Amino acid sequence: MKPFSPNLFDFEREDTFGERLFFRIFEGVVLYFILTFAWDWGFYILKIGDVVLPLGIANHLDISFLFAHKLSLLNAAAITGLMAAGFFRLWRFGYLAALLLLHFQYAARYSLGEISHGSNVMGMALLALALGMIFFAERKHARRFTFGFLYFFLGLGYVLAAASKLIGTGPGWVDGRHLWMWIAERTVDTFSLSGAIAHNWLQLLALDSLPVATMILTFGLLTEFFAFLMWFRRTRPWIMTLLIMMHLGVLLTMKINFPANTVLLILLAYPWGLWLDRGLASLDASFHTRRTRLSLRQS
Repeated sequence: MKPFSPNLFDFEREDTFGERLFFRIFEGVVLYFILTFAWDWGFYILKIGDVVLPLGIANHLDISFLFAHKLSLLNAAAITGLMAAGFFRLWRFGYLAALLLLHFQYAARYSLGEISHGSNVMGMALLALALGMIFFAERKHARRFTFGFLYFFLGLGYVLAAASKLIGTGPGWVDGRHLWMWIAERTVDTFSLSGAIAHNWLQLLALDSLPVATMILTFGLLTEFFAFLMWFRRTRPWIMTLLIMMHLGVLLTMKINFPANTVLLILLAYPWGLWLDRGLASLDASFHTRRTRLSLRQS
C-alpha cells in the first residue's frame, strides 16, 4: 500500500483552511442525501406489506416490523438525530449508528425486488466519514482518510462494474445494437408516462448510426475499466471527469439519472480546497487593496 498512500491519503501534507471548509461542505452534501433517502424511504415503506426480495440484514432478520406502526418514520427521525450528532461532533459514533439504521431502512424499502445505486454510493461515503471519525483522533487525518477511502473503493467499484459487463456478455457488450435496445426499452417507459415519444439529439445520433452507438458504449466501458486511475493524484481529475461525462451520457441516452453518483464525483474530482484557499486569498487581497485606497483618499 506504500506507493498508493501519498496519492490516496497524503497524511503528511499541511492542512489548510480551504480544505477544512470544503470538508464541511462535503459532509453537508452527504448529510442532505442521507436524510433525503431516509425520509423518502420512510414514507414509501408505509405502503409495503411483504418482503419479496430479502436484502442485507433482511436475510438474517425479519425486517417487516418496519412496515407497521410508522416505525420507518421513527427510524428516519433517529437517523436524522444521529447524523446531526456526527455532523456537530456531539458523538463520534453518530455516523456509524446512522449507517446501521439506514441499512435497515434500505433493506425494508427495496424489499420489493429493486436496488438503488445512488444510495449505495452515499452509504459508502457515510461509512468513510464514520470510520475516519472513529479511528483517527486528529481531524486532519480523518479528513484525508475519508477521501482516500472513497477514491479507492469508488475506483474499484467502477472497475468491477466494467469487469462484470465483460464476464456477463463479453467484448460484444459494446455492440451498438444493445444501446438501441436499451433506448427502445426506456422509450416505452417514457411513453407510458407522457403518452408521447421524443428522442433527444444524442439518442437520434445513436439510433441513426451503429458505429456511433458502439462508440458510446465503448467510451462507457473503457472509462469504467480505467477508473482505478482515480487512485493517483495526477490522473484523478481526468478520469473522474470522464466518469461524470459517462453518467451524463447515460442520462441523455437512456434517461437514467444518477444524481448522487454524479454529485459525489464532482466533489471528489477537483481540488476544491485549493481553489477555496486561492479564492479567499484573492478576496482578502482585494479587501485590503480597497481599504488602502479608501484610507489614502480620506487622508
